[in-house]
Amino acid sequence: MDDAPDSKQPPEKPMPRIAARQGKRAVPDAAFDLWLRRGLHAMYDDVAREPVPEELLKLIEQDRQK
Repeated sequence: MDDAPDSKQPPEKPMPRIAARQGKRAVPDAAFDLWLRRGLHAMYDDVAREPVPEELLKLIEQDRQK
């Protein structure tokens, strides 16, 4: 059994889904992106609005001074 690819065979064509992603975005992809973005905002916006802990700010300032 020879595991080496046969150099006489043409390269495989890309799958249709891969080829479609190389062009314009499909409507289902845009809809998924919108759903994902809204879901992530709903879950993490409150956390992102929290103030940075003082301990972390001190570490950042110490690193800047080095």
